[in-house]
Amino acid sequence: MGNQDSAYRPHVDGLRAIAVSLVVLYHAFPEQLPGGFIGVDIFFVISGYLITGIIARDVGGGRFDLLEFYARRARRIFPALLLVLCATMAAGYRWMLPDAYRQLGIDTFASAAFSANIALMLQSGYFDVESAKKPLLHLWSLGIEEQFYVLWPLILTISARLGASLFRVSLVLGLALFLLNLSLVGSYPVLTFYLPFTRAFELLAGAALAIGWRETSDGRWHDPRALAGALLIAFAAGTFDSTVAFPGWRAALPAAGSVLLLSAPGAWGNRFILASRPMVRIGLISYPYYLWHWPLLVFFAMVKSSRLTDIERGLTICLSMLLAWATYRLVEIPIRRGNSPALKARTLAACMAVVAAAGVVVIRWNGFDARLPPEVRAIAFVATDATGWRINECLLDLGRKTEYAEACVERKNHPIILLWGDSTAGALLPGLRSAQETRGFGIAQFTANSCIPALDGPSPCRDNNARVLEIAAKLAPDIVLLHAYWGINFDGVADLVVALKQRTHARVVVLGRVPVWRRGLPSEVLWYYLRRQELIPERSSGGLLSNWQDAVMRQKLEPLGAEFISAWDVLCDTRGCLTRTGPAASDLAYSDNVHIRETASILLVAAVIDKVLGGTPRLYER
Repeated sequence: MGNQDSAYRPHVDGLRAIAVSLVVLYHAFPEQLPGGFIGVDIFFVISGYLITGIIARDVGGGRFDLLEFYARRARRIFPALLLVLCATMAAGYRWMLPDAYRQLGIDTFASAAFSANIALMLQSGYFDVESAKKPLLHLWSLGIEEQFYVLWPLILTISARLGASLFRVSLVLGLALFLLNLSLVGSYPVLTFYLPFTRAFELLAGAALAIGWRETSDGRWHDPRALAGALLIAFAAGTFDSTVAFPGWRAALPAAGSVLLLSAPGAWGNRFILASRPMVRIGLISYPYYLWHWPLLVFFAMVKSSRLTDIERGLTICLSMLLAWATYRLVEIPIRRGNSPALKARTLAACMAVVAAAGVVVIRWNGFDARLPPEVRAIAFVATDATGWRINECLLDLGRKTEYAEACVERKNHPIILLWGDSTAGALLPGLRSAQETRGFGIAQFTANSCIPALDGPSPCRDNNARVLEIAAKLAPDIVLLHAYWGINFDGVADLVVALKQRTHARVVVLGRVPVWRRGLPSEVLWYYLRRQELIPERSSGGLLSNWQDAVMRQKLEPLGAEFISAWDVLCDTRGCLTRTGPAASDLAYSDNVHIRETASILLVAAVIDKVLGGTPRLYER
């Protein structure tokens, strides 16, 4: 066991400041810092280092008390968390739709039970509330930490009683879990991201350092170690983004960088940068800062009818820091210090149980839907009916399944339209089915969630699209219909159009992005009612993202031989874009911000099907 003492090391708080700043900047400005999510991995290493050091000293001295350990954790974790959970529930009651508020109740209960990571893992899918609209999304990391500390003290205690080397236990277990992470990240990326077993190697890296590293006064290697650690963290933050497989091997870079920095307290950078007063102060409030920043970003974006500007995001960060400082000074310090620590721990535990019960009440009462009038309530509870989209057969979640079913190709009818795109392309299927009743064509559907049809992009999508291109070349469809929630870079789409023209004789038709409701159409219904006390009209222009993609895509793709059709021109006119196809709740045009419902799908396809089929041989052959 190393000779770590309990002396305060200011560079550790400085590293905390780096970690929380990376995460906050990533959430506020993802385009500028796409790899900032690795700040969570730094937190994991710091936590494993500090808390394992405390446990190992007490275990080695024969004075470790498991109940006292959990009581200390409660006094450290619960005060700020309780405050943020209560504030989030109050804001959600005012500004969230019943279904979204019910989901917040689920997330609140899971967060209070330190299982937010498990809840988010189970929610992951096609039609859960968008991640950007989940105010407690960031608490998944807290769940992983606390689940780790349920078992880790017991493992250390048992290992010590058996006479095993605690350092070897940490090292071997950490390596084993790192290999588990490597083996699962390709096939089960969602599970690997959220499960404690596949993230615990980072906490164990800090644990191994705390137990096995012997600090010396000889600082010859401190500066090189600290520099190497800083470069690893900077490289990860600067080159990773949300498209890479993570954690996987990439998580080893910020973890190793954190270990190197923690092991070099005498390095110049640690003494004069990380241990500086501003960095230490940010580090001291890093926990409440982390808790506050994401709910504020979510709710401010929810309240504003347009996208938050960079200035507004910067002001939100400043407000987060102010609330974090107030929470630290007025809530955390008084509770963590002073008399009656056992009573405080029991009281905090009781309060957390009450918050968990409040989450259950919100769930049981359907997000308190009675606060809205019946007509708004009915529309607010409209859900996506995706039964006709052939989910898990021809619309895949590549994190769970990568093979298409045989039934995805209808060979008996011609011409064949190969539908290729993401889940918004899957939403076209009800409209295509309706058009089949009067047109003689077959459908070949190859769609994948969150994957636009392009030859670039994230690895799972790139691999899937390469496979679909091979299928298209062998199938020789008459028409390839490309549709997706198009982004901002169309180079990969252009490359795909060229490849399709070279390898098939199909007409390539590109359907532009449907109008996008920034907050989601059901939420727009709520906000329209809150502003005007009446139901949203059948066409509206409020809350829409601008349509600039159509002109750019037409200019880029038509010279390559593609035919471009605008969905915006069908669903929008001078009055605004379609919100309802009729007076009833079942007539709502969208279920969220981009997925059109069955009636709107039928309307859209009916308006464009002649252009899609136009000029195709054997048009009405059956």
